Amino acid sequence: MSVTNTQVGIIGAGPAGLVLSHILARAGIDAVVLEDRSREHVEHRVRAGVLEQGTVDLLDEMGLSARLRAEGLVHHGILIGLDGRRYRIPLSDLTGGRAITVYGQQELVKDLVAARLAGGGAIEFEVQEVGLSGLDTKRPAIRYRKGGRACELRCDFVAGCDGFHGVSRGSIAPGVLRVYERRYPFAWLGILAAVAPSTDELIYARHERGFALHSLRSPTVSRLYIQVDPSAALADWPDNRVWQELQLRLGTNDGWTLTEGPVLEKSIALHHSFVIEPMQHGRLFLAGDAAHIVPPTGAKGLNLAVADVRLLARAITRWYRTGQAEELERYSERCLNRVWRVQEFSSWMSGLLHRLPDSDPFDDRIARARLGWICRSEAEARS
Repeated sequence: MSVTNTQVGIIGAGPAGLVLSHILARAGIDAVVLEDRSREHVEHRVRAGVLEQGTVDLLDEMGLSARLRAEGLVHHGILIGLDGRRYRIPLSDLTGGRAITVYGQQELVKDLVAARLAGGGAIEFEVQEVGLSGLDTKRPAIRYRKGGRACELRCDFVAGCDGFHGVSRGSIAPGVLRVYERRYPFAWLGILAAVAPSTDELIYARHERGFALHSLRSPTVSRLYIQVDPSAALADWPDNRVWQELQLRLGTNDGWTLTEGPVLEKSIALHHSFVIEPMQHGRLFLAGDAAHIVPPTGAKGLNLAVADVRLLARAITRWYRTGQAEELERYSERCLNRVWRVQEFSSWMSGLLHRLPDSDPFDDRIARARLGWICRSEAEARS
């Protein structure tokens, strides 16, 4: 068996694991990232694409934002569609200049991987049979196979950044974690289309036929979604039917039109809220989707993962520099304060914009009144 020693073992080469590896490297802390997929797979896996100001600021600080700044689409507001009218929420005006940047997660991962490898960082792709041991000891181990060879990574801390279906959370003994979960009665059918966006800013629309979202990926590629039943199948939704629904739900009374184009990808995503408590056990610390899932309506998932690892990196750095473990011991508590606030926001926004199958006309009018008030009240919009 090949044995390697490091300070922090990171499982997962998504945004959470990669950002953590960069922050630790800047602090002079050694880390090895283990990923069960190939580099090509993680660099082309289409996921979220909305980065909040705090995430962009961190990437700026670490010198990792050159391509993001050159190619990302900065938005200073969002558009709300209601009753055939369009209302703008001026995000930057209401938040002291803060903005959001649209930049595909796969593009961010490409940047993070390239920079980490160029800096001499260790990322092991295509590892198999990953298993954790000794989490309650001072020197836990991660065992895996690479190219048919048995390997062991010994470290001081393990960061589980391997997503909802990863091995990290499952390595914690039964009875330790509390699980909080909700499944929503709607799904999103999303398309990636080879057509220039018909909008300069994201459009969120509430319509009697269901929610719709017009997002952007680049000056030549659009990302669009419609609300569908969770039992829907892609075969039931040929391209022309999807475009027809998008035209109806995003349409306005002032003659605005949605430009159609070839559909490059099509998928259906169920909506799910999930939180585990605590987010740590022994020397294992969970971050990102390994610990929590939020519905995509508020575009919070990637940003929440980055917030997790920022706290974790600071706690680990303090431990190495001072020997103090207080921040490590409070990692879960501090993360969960933000996680539950984000869950509340994402659940609220989902309920506000979607037409729920069990809602009656009264519920519908209440939701529309609330959304209308957000569009007309500066105080409500700021909140």
